[in-house]
Amino acid sequence: MSAADRRPDRGPRERLLDTAYELFSRRGIRGVGVEEVIERAGVAKATLYRHFASKDDLVLAFLERRHQHWTDDIHEAQTRHSNGRPEDRLLAIFDVLDERFRSQEFDAYLFFNALLEMGAEHPAGRASVRHLEHIRSIVRQLADDAGLRDTDNFARSWHILMKGSIIAAAEGDLAAAPHAKAMARSLIDRHRQPTSQPDTRSTP
Repeated sequence: MSAADRRPDRGPRERLLDTAYELFSRRGIRGVGVEEVIERAGVAKATLYRHFASKDDLVLAFLERRHQHWTDDIHEAQTRHSNGRPEDRLLAIFDVLDERFRSQEFDAYLFFNALLEMGAEHPAGRASVRHLEHIRSIVRQLADDAGLRDTDNFARSWHILMKGSIIAAAEGDLAAAPHAKAMARSLIDRHRQPTSQPDTRSTP
């Protein structure tokens, strides 16, 4: 049963997007044609093209929805740790990943898939690159809040840990996020601002 079938009260645009989300997530973008989306959503072809000018537009709407879900999850995790240390808000990102990895709806990482499947020059590839940079910008801001140094390189290294844990989870390692979180703690320690040492030189 498709997402659209489970939500008959939703309008045609949402049914199309629900159906595309389900199909693209499971089989990739190139593996799904618009005719299948139309049939599964239970709408006419003209209805699809009234809401989405092309398949590429439908794909971009699908990626935007996924981006919003992921960003909402991160912000929710930050809210849960709003009274804690900035480092705790950084580490909460791996708690979000852990929840997703253990969910029956874990879908690996759709932006990796779209980027690799469609290429960096395709509109879907460019949207994926923008999403990945947005995630790094969130990490950079949290690192700045934590007073860490060299936050651009920190964010890139942190993102590598995130991506590595996603691939490991897709391989079946359900403990991938806690393992990455432990390495992330070490990364934080390496990027802490050096504390000034007291001057122990004796005065004449």
